[in-house]
Amino acid sequence: MARNININSEVRETTTSVRLTSAEKAEMEQNAKDLGFRSVSDYLRHLHSGQNKSKSNEKLIEDAIPKESDIDVFHETDKGKMYLGNSLDYLFNVAEENSVDLIMTSPPFGLVRKKTYGNEDADVYCDWFRPFAEGFKRVLKDEGSLVIDIGGAWKPGTPTRSLYHFDLLLMLCKEYGFYLCQEHYWWNPSKLPTPAEWVNIRRVRVKDAVNTVWWLSKTPFPKANNRKVLVPYSDSMRSLLLNGYTAKERPSGHVISDKFSKNNGGSVPPNLLAIANTESNGYYQDYCRKNGLDIHPARFPSQLPEYFIKYLTDPGDFVLDPFGGSCVTGKVAEDLDRKWACVELNSGFLQGAVSRFHTEADKSDIENEKDRKKNKVKPKEVKYEIWAPCSLPVDESEVKVVKDGGRTRPTPASKIETLIK
Repeated sequence: MARNININSEVRETTTSVRLTSAEKAEMEQNAKDLGFRSVSDYLRHLHSGQNKSKSNEKLIEDAIPKESDIDVFHETDKGKMYLGNSLDYLFNVAEENSVDLIMTSPPFGLVRKKTYGNEDADVYCDWFRPFAEGFKRVLKDEGSLVIDIGGAWKPGTPTRSLYHFDLLLMLCKEYGFYLCQEHYWWNPSKLPTPAEWVNIRRVRVKDAVNTVWWLSKTPFPKANNRKVLVPYSDSMRSLLLNGYTAKERPSGHVISDKFSKNNGGSVPPNLLAIANTESNGYYQDYCRKNGLDIHPARFPSQLPEYFIKYLTDPGDFVLDPFGGSCVTGKVAEDLDRKWACVELNSGFLQGAVSRFHTEADKSDIENEKDRKKNKVKPKEVKYEIWAPCSLPVDESEVKVVKDGGRTRPTPASKIETLIK
């Protein structure tokens, strides 16, 4: 289909000629046709517009990078540092090139309504992110990884999704040369059924309980080892290992060899990470409440960075979180014997984050032994259950699809009864 692209609304009064070989002309005409342009002229204007946009992006990045360093070390341990300031300052003025093994972060999401932790508008998210992308590419080692936990957003007033996190992924790969190693999905079993308007009231969408996690790298072969993140075998696999397995071809055509019955110490995990985000009464929260500090409202659970830190780095490697928040990444890296740095703009969040590095003696002022037992972290081997689709029977003569797709709100049953009376 030909594109109706209005690259420039001004009246075109001049022409120019370009000398081409017959082969060059044929190739250009084919390129224009393949891309959906009506003519070579439209194709050339498109290329010119793209060049101008590239220059505009370069100017945007240049203007965003602090000319003079204004970043301070807020807290320091033997293995890492918390920095108070702009992470662009850290990426361009503090960190050395090719010095980071893993960037593990959850940037402010591109939400359609503002929240207290400074999220960016979905429509301008990619432009806002460009300077950070340039900085990530600068500091990341060739064998290193960039992991971005990023939630989706709903378009205001409709039950449809923003594409901003997919636009971000495409930008990072197409414009900055990153490779998508593998997408992961963080499923939060404890997520509330939101957005309530479309899920609970109009009943035209299901619970939004998954974040996308983009695992990217500068080269196609970053260092990694899935043996470091194995999960326990299922009951059926344990039975197979115990009783043996007959090598054969499955109906799908896959040939399962006798090596399938070898015990490798655990199962390779899927790229669906089931981690409930339920911590609300831990030491960090208690410390913040006691000292009148804001609790960071968008913390990811420690198991998320733990998975990627173990999977993609070794002890002694360097882990960076440029959107540090309450420094969950830094604390996990510290416990796993990695060097680390977290950068955060909000000093209040860092004041609370310091509590993550308190000793047991420090904690005695906040919680007694009874409290510590009550708030004890769940054991690692936790299983979550997810039902197969359509597990509950439904009488379809009684339950019909919402024919207008949720365009109008349903009338409450109590109001209907009142109208009848």
